[in-house]
Amino acid sequence: MAISHDLIEIMICPACKGKVELKADGSGIKCVACRRVYPIRNDIPSMLVEEATIEDETVPAQR
Repeated sequence: MAISHDLIEIMICPACKGKVELKADGSGIKCVACRRVYPIRNDIPSMLVEEATIEDETVPAQR
């Protein structure tokens, strides 16, 4: 069971209180402000700051 869009809409980042969105691959929930990615395990988001990783915003150039 996937995480509902309605749930994502009401969630906020526990670190900076920024808006979050589901990553394209469904592996986590990413804060658009501080770039922390909270993992999703067994369809349950783990919104603990100490479990988050910070995603690099640079994207390699495509050829």
